[in-house]
Amino acid sequence: MAAGNEVTLVGNVTADPELQITPSGLSVTRFGLAWNRRFQKDGEWEEEPNFFDVTCWKETAENVVESFRKGDRVLVSGRLEHSRWEDKKTGEKRSKVGVVADEVAATTRWATVEVSKVARNDDRGRDDSSRNGDRGRGQDRGRGNASSGRPPQREDAYDNEEPF
Repeated sequence: MAAGNEVTLVGNVTADPELQITPSGLSVTRFGLAWNRRFQKDGEWEEEPNFFDVTCWKETAENVVESFRKGDRVLVSGRLEHSRWEDKKTGEKRSKVGVVADEVAATTRWATVEVSKVARNDDRGRDDSSRNGDRGRGQDRGRGNASSGRPPQREDAYDNEEPF
């Protein structure tokens, strides 16, 4: 991430993320993130809703679509991106600030999380026991999250971090 342009937000997903494929073949998903700023004014508690557009690319986009649904509480880490355009109907100049996510994770403040690792493209076909030793992790890979009814994750998990 660029120095001075790092942001971490925690909020709720406003709609089910949907995967799109760009003309060049890249995976992308966009979703809304909402959080309420709660403050006291004249002795009364008030809430002010805040909304952010979040964009995810490549494997992160695919994993977000498989992992999260509307209402899920997530932590988003990434960079701010300022967009400017002219309204086609009115000719007015418009702008907004969004987030390009490097990481999206479920929070454990009010929920539990089940982690299923997915294979990288260059990691397929390798024997799972050869990676970092077979420590018995992830033996239920591919079953998905039965309690959420979500589809299973890809098989052939790996134990290394994603290089960038």
